[in-house]
Formats: sequence, C-alpha cells, structure tokens
Amino acid sequence: MLEDRTAAPPLIGRQAVPTPPTAWPPAYPQGYAVVDVETTGLARDDRIVSAAVYRLDARGEVEDHWYTLVNPERDPGPVWIHGLTSDVLEGAPLFPEIAQELAARLDGRVLVAHNAMFDWSMLAREYARAGSAAPVRQRLCTIALAKELRLPLPNHKLESLAAHYGVEQRHAHHALDDARVLAEAFRPSLHLAAGSGVDLPLHTCRPLTEWQDSPSPSAGARSAYRPASWRPSRKRPPCPYPNPGRYEPGGRLIQGMRVAFSGDTSVDRELLEDRAIEAGLHVATSVSRLTSLLVTNDPDAATSKAVRARSVGTPVVDEAAFMQLLGDVAPQDAAPQSGE
Repeated sequence: MLEDRTAAPPLIGRQAVPTPPTAWPPAYPQGYAVVDVETTGLARDDRIVSAAVYRLDARGEVEDHWYTLVNPERDPGPVWIHGLTSDVLEGAPLFPEIAQELAARLDGRVLVAHNAMFDWSMLAREYARAGSAAPVRQRLCTIALAKELRLPLPNHKLESLAAHYGVEQRHAHHALDDARVLAEAFRPSLHLAAGSGVDLPLHTCRPLTEWQDSPSPSAGARSAYRPASWRPSRKRPPCPYPNPGRYEPGGRLIQGMRVAFSGDTSVDRELLEDRAIEAGLHVATSVSRLTSLLVTNDPDAATSKAVRARSVGTPVVDEAAFMQLLGDVAPQDAAPQSGE
C-alpha cells in the first residue's frame, strides 16, 4: 500500500515559471513538504484515508514523493469524491503503522497545502490519536500565497491555480495527484515571491490541546485522546453590542456583527480576530443562521464553516475585502449593552 520513489516523475504542464532570482531570500525555509490528505469527512472525529507528500528543496525543486492508503477503521465517507471504498481500504495500514515514515518526510520542513489549516489539523489529530505529535513547526497555505501574490485567479480552487501555471490535473481528489499538482504550482509561486521580495505567509503549527490525563485509575498514567478544538482556547471579552443581523454585501460592517473565520489567512488569524474585536465585532467560533459574515480565502472549500455558510446563506468575503471593511465599521445606533 506504500509507494516511495526517490526519483520524481516528469513534471507535466505549460508552466509560466518565473526566472529564479539570483539572490534568494535568506529568511526563506530550507525545505518544504507538499501534503494532501483525503478524509472520511470534515469533522474533528473524521479520519484520513490516504496521504501523499512531495518533498521539495529550498527553491521548490522536487526531491521525491510518497503515497499511502490508510485504513480509517470506519466508514470511508464520501467515496464519490475520493473513490476509496471499504474493500480497497480493508488491507491498508493503520495510521500508527505509517506515522513514523510520514513524520520522517515532514520533519524539518514547512508543510505546504491548499487550505493548509485543514490538512494540518487532520494530521495533528491522527498523530494525537496515535499518542505522538507531527514534527511540523510551520505551515504555508497556497491559497494565502496566491492572495499575497495577487494572482489573477477566478477563484481559489486548486484547479484554478493549476490552470494559471498550465499544470495538468490527471486525477482530482487523489492524494498523490493533488500533491503533484500543488508541488508543480507551488514552485513558480515560490520563485515569484522570492523575486518580488514577498514575505511568505508562514503560520506556526501550535501543539494540540486535545489531550487529558485519564480519570480512570485502571487506565494507569496514560493520556487519552479527547475530541475538542485543536487550537488553543482564547478568552475574549464579551461583545458589548447586540447583533444587528447579517452583513449586506456592498455595505458597511456594523458593531456587534458576528464574524467567523475559516481556513488560512495571510495575516495571522489571532491578529485578525483581535482587530475585529477592537472594531466592536463579535468573533464567532462557528457558523449559524445568526452569523453575520464568514471570512475565508476559499469560499468553495469543503470546510465545515464554508459548507454551513452556503447552506444557511451567510454572506462570505475574502481576507482582503474584510481588511478593507474593518477600516470603516459603523457604530451602533443603540447604546452598548452588556452582551448579545
């Protein structure tokens, strides 16, 4: 079930590759691991069914690639998307059996993915279940990088990024092919960023908080996996304004509006949240019919917040538009209240 090739296959596509700059930015990472995972779903208790890694050097050149199926020990989920049935996955290794090999390919490298927060969180939870941690210190989202570079894309789907650089997609939603496509599209983006002096949108991969000491004396000293938010919880002051309702596209944000964030952003997520709070907005951790606005750089993503926003009609804007809206937040007509 494992595939390990030290010599990468030929790269296919009419890539508009910028000329690599002679002087490479010294602060850029020394290596990258382009990752794609296919999963049983989007929830915190969903599992990985396949994973692929393309290792790249400091300038984005492919060193090797690796792929494996993973037995999720449960229903495989959306077979119509990833094509992996229970019969196919029955003989695949369990995640703990491939964790060490995968860790060796991630170690010391920046994790690169399209909507990197999703791939990182799925990997982090799998390692937590296996009683260890992924050796990843930083991640880079290619959606956020495309925004930083202001690439003229119609949307931020992987297929649009691939088409921009003339990269051929052979098998969408197959982890190995998606990782190949992203590796080919990432290299010219990396060269463009280096030549333009653009800081890469690197984000710290914080440790999981999903561990607790087992309360059962019979369990000994071991720790147990607890499904919960993998991001460290932050105490925020309550919003002093009532919720005025949904954001009207083309209008202004109003103090008290409930704003949710999904996916990776160019500006650090916590800084965006702090700016929203300072402007008098309520930062929501989920999307509901009461949510005024969802901020995401990939509105077509299959993340739980994006899916929910589409289902309940929550307005969506990207990070750049939100930053502009933050500069002109309308005050509430009513006097501030103690809460919503």
